[in-house]
Order: sequence, then C-alpha cells, then structure tokens
Amino acid sequence: MGHMTSGIRFSPRLIVPDPDRASAFYQDALGAEQVFCAPAGEDGRPTMIDHRIGDSSFQLSPAVSEWGWHSPGDLGGSAVLLEIEVEDPDGVGERMTAHGAEVVVPIENRPYGKRSGRVRDPFGHLWIVTGELR
Repeated sequence: MGHMTSGIRFSPRLIVPDPDRASAFYQDALGAEQVFCAPAGEDGRPTMIDHRIGDSSFQLSPAVSEWGWHSPGDLGGSAVLLEIEVEDPDGVGERMTAHGAEVVVPIENRPYGKRSGRVRDPFGHLWIVTGELR
C-alpha cells in the first residue's frame, strides 16, 4: 500500500436531532461559519449543513434511523470524541456551557503539557477542548 496524499479530505458529519438548532450552537459557541445548507428534499433526502472552523470542516444532518444515522441520544451516548485545539480553551468551554453544553471533565492544565477538558454539547457529542498551558 502506498501513502495516501493530496486530494483527500476528511470531515465528520455529526448526526443531531435538529440541524438548524445545532448549527446555531456551533456558530455561537465555537465560531463555526455555515458555508452551505442543503434543505431537505422532497425525495426524503435529509438536510445537510456544512461548516468551517479554521482549516477544518464538518457537516450536520438529522437522525434517519432507517439509514443507521443515529444521534448520540439515540445511542445512549457518543461513540466519538471530537477534539478542537484553540487558543483559549477556557473561553471556548465557557461559551459552550453558556449555550447549553455541560462540562464532563474540567478544562485544566494536564501532565501531558496541554490545557484541556471534555465538554458534552447539547446534542450529546463529546468535545475535547484543548490548547496551550496557561
């Protein structure tokens, strides 16, 4: 197997109960920019909302159980940790909780040389919020 290089882009799609509400949260709490929104189609195709944060992107879609698209609430929790590295982890954590998220592990200086913690957003997704020590 050779190395995979250019031309590859990885972007997660978060399954949420309400993509519009989730989009507003990620814009307000994380500074995400909504770059595209595909409304639900008459053929049953679900909404897809594309976002950028810095050099990264992610999409949102609603749960569609018959397709196996389940939100964390459908599964009893998140099977994925999303890590976001920011200049001000404390400020980002505070903005997230001000908009309805909850701290799971406090954002503190860690022995591995980062300031980080875990936050559960209002849709059940778990975020590692991390940055430089302070």
